[in-house]
Parts: sequence; C-alpha cells; structure tokens
Amino acid sequence: MDGLLCWCRSGFEPDLAAELTARAAEAGIPGYAQTERNSGYVVFHAEDGVTLNAALPWESLIFARQKLPVIAELRDLPPSDRITPMIEVLKTHGTRFGDLWVEHPDSEAGKPLAGLARSFGNALRPALRKAGLLTQREDMDLPRLHVAFVDGDHAFLAQTDPADSAPWPLGIPRLKMHADAPSRSALKLEEALLVLLSAHECASLMKEDMRAADLGAAPGGWSWVLVRQGLRVIAIDNGPMRPELLDGGRVEHLREDGFRWHPTTPLDWMVCDMVEQPIRVADRMAEWFAQGWCRHAIFNLKLPMKKRWQETERCLSLFAAEAGRPLTFRAKQLYHDREEITVFASVRRLHE
Repeated sequence: MDGLLCWCRSGFEPDLAAELTARAAEAGIPGYAQTERNSGYVVFHAEDGVTLNAALPWESLIFARQKLPVIAELRDLPPSDRITPMIEVLKTHGTRFGDLWVEHPDSEAGKPLAGLARSFGNALRPALRKAGLLTQREDMDLPRLHVAFVDGDHAFLAQTDPADSAPWPLGIPRLKMHADAPSRSALKLEEALLVLLSAHECASLMKEDMRAADLGAAPGGWSWVLVRQGLRVIAIDNGPMRPELLDGGRVEHLREDGFRWHPTTPLDWMVCDMVEQPIRVADRMAEWFAQGWCRHAIFNLKLPMKKRWQETERCLSLFAAEAGRPLTFRAKQLYHDREEITVFASVRRLHE
C-alpha cells in the first residue's frame, strides 16, 4: 500500500492536500500530496501506507469524500485489454474482495469517464470472480475493491474497509429534492444527518417532540427537516418562513437576530446555516454550548476563497476551546455544501 487516493469537491484539491499533509505530519508519517486544480482528487504518497491509513480514519477527514488506500497505479492501459494488467496486479496482491466499485472523479474532466466506469465494471466483475478475487455476492466483512479511472488509460487500484470508508460510490449520497421542502438547503441537513451521524445515533439523539432552534431559518429548509424527524422547532430569522411550514403547529417563528437570541431553557438541538464570517459563527456556536443552551448542534461554516484548511483549523480550534466542556464533534465538506463545511457537535460521548 503506497498511500491514499481521496476524492473531493472540484476546486478544493489544495485544501484537501493541506489537510492530508498536516494530518500525516501530526502522526509522524513522512509523505507528500500530489494533485491538480479542479481534478476532483488528491493522491498522498507515503512509504508506510498502512500506518497512514490507520492514522487517518475516513470519518476524521474533512475535505475528503472518500479515502482509498492505493494498491497500485496503472498507466498506459491498453484500450483493447485493461482487465489483464489489473488481474495480474491483484493476483500478486493476494486479497479476496467482497465488492467492486469502478469510479471516476466528480469533475468536469472526470464526468466523461462515467460510461467507461459502468461498462468496465460489468466486464471486470466476472473476470475477477473467475480468478477467485471477488466473491459471488457482496460481503461487507471483506475489503472492497475500487478501480478509480482518472483517464481512459490511467487508473488506480485501491481497497477499502467498508467500516472505514464512505458507503456510497465517489463518497456521494444520492438525495432527491422533496417537493414539499421549502428550499434546496434542506438537502444539506439531510446529508449531514446521513454522513455525520450513524443511523443508531440519529435515532437515539433525535426523538419525537424534542425541542430545537433553527438560527437563520428562513425560508425553512432546515426547520422542515427537523420537523420530519419529529422535533418541535423555534425558527429564528427576521425573514419570512414558508407559510405551510408554520401551519403544522410544530414550528414557532420568532423574528429575531440569530446572533443575539437564546432560549430561556435548554434545548435538545440547535442548527445554524447563517451566512457570516466562519470565525464569528464558530464563536457563537461555542457560546451555545458554554451556556448550556443546547445538547447537540449542526452548523455550517462558510469558508473564504483561499487557505480554507487553515481557516477550518482556526475555527474548529476556537470552537473546541471556547465551548467550555468536552464535546464529540465531526466535520465534513458535504456534497451539497459549496464554499463551506458542516459540523456536528454533541455533549454526549458517542462511539466513533
């Protein structure tokens, strides 16, 4: 294992490269990042790929949609037979796989490879089974094989532990906009609940009639998601909310400033998607925990155009320091995010 291939949002390659470099240095693992702007992926080379993979759990990586420990990089693959070179490498590797994903970068240059990925997967799957390298049925207890095409003649072979990787191809959960949702921002919170919390955590932390605040709520996309989870919501925004959301009786709209309002009694949840400087949002979110106004929160940090990893580190460090208590928190740049990351924080100690 020579290093990691990580998918990311196109344009955020320098930020992912900076994150991987910093995290590897913290773990005492020498290596370097290699990428191109707008490619949709970063390769981090390290002599000790096994230790690197263990030191950087997928859940802990912010700008990586997926983490793929590399088996081999194959260049100049012949279009007439890409399968044979792969089979030869995998036989030498000596691992039996429980599933196969053939992928490509989620970028303008990578999208034309989607057709190749589909057709190649259909051809490679039976060849792997014939060679004894792939189980007849999906087996989550075995490593997953990834074939990552970055060009028609250039691919990476990688393997993931299903327990330490995104459970969606390309690391992208496919969500559809609900016709009743007040805004597309609802997809961001739906994805956050899916990515940042396990199904068990979501069920245990979001129970019927729990109380939540939605700071910067208008027109109500995040409040709508919370109501669908069974919560009662205080929507804080000087702007208008979608009227039909208020008609259900589970959302109370207060025309207040999200940076000034706070509850008189502790709430179960607080969510926030306000457009403001990320350091100011991080400071306000920390105050909510320091004052005991909520037990759990999901909030977005809108990042600058440059040095986004450095700003992420600064904001999360400030949040952790000023929250005034030990917290479980996780952060990711989600598929439905743009120039931002999403953070989940809880006063509870959760299994990670």
